[in-house]
Amino acid sequence: MIPPIANNFVAGETPETAITHVEELNRQGVGAILNLLGEHYHERAGADEDADAYVALVEELAERDLDACVSVKPSQIGLDVSDEVFEENLARIVDCASGADGRDCFVWIDMEDHETTDVTLDAYERHAVETDGDVGLCVQANLKRTPDDLERLAPLPGKVRLVKGAYDEPKSIAHTKKARVDEAYRDCLGYMFEHFEGGVAVGSHDPAMIDLASDLHEEFGTDYEVQMLMGVREDAQVELAASGVEVNQYVPYGAKWFQYFYRRVRERKENALFALRAVLG
Repeated sequence: MIPPIANNFVAGETPETAITHVEELNRQGVGAILNLLGEHYHERAGADEDADAYVALVEELAERDLDACVSVKPSQIGLDVSDEVFEENLARIVDCASGADGRDCFVWIDMEDHETTDVTLDAYERHAVETDGDVGLCVQANLKRTPDDLERLAPLPGKVRLVKGAYDEPKSIAHTKKARVDEAYRDCLGYMFEHFEGGVAVGSHDPAMIDLASDLHEEFGTDYEVQMLMGVREDAQVELAASGVEVNQYVPYGAKWFQYFYRRVRERKENALFALRAVLG
């Protein structure tokens, strides 16, 4: 059972509890991106099991007609086993989500550490073309290669989510100072609004970056959405949605919640303070 503190960042252990959270988000005008927690399977059985769970989730979301989609991690569905296992399981999920029987559920492909970037980009490009844009990809502004990757991605259908980057990458390939990462994020976001026809997702809780996106939208007219994590600035998410901006909350769920919750508390001081207040409260 997930303790009350972690419940602020994780929507329960089952698809049912996650969907209940989605229903509440939708009532507040916020969409959801559901992520079944799990990553780095080194045996095929675990990767296949989670891919099966995503297929079942896509079917459930379609039946309930919710404003929700799914997001998968490559290592969760087999990349650490082999490129082939990852590609097979991703294809199963995407095929189900954009099936001919009326289902239409968007699939995001999360980005992990730099060693997985090329295979993830290749998979996204293939499915973006095959589905005419029913998939999305996350890219990380801290990687020095990202401007070149955005040039490759700009002509493709689909959506691209820009985040600052959460992995501890080598200095030789990544910006490591906060000010430089922020500068890279602004540069990348500006390029996306200017060169992408649509499908720009601003993955940030930083008010300055969200304000910049609004300014860039006014300048270029490019459609965009803002994506934030469950449990972080949720009042701002609702307020932003009420102002007319498309907002989608990244909603993790599942039995493997502890590692995710621990990362969230460690990476942001306000999360740690929130958890401390809850313990002392």
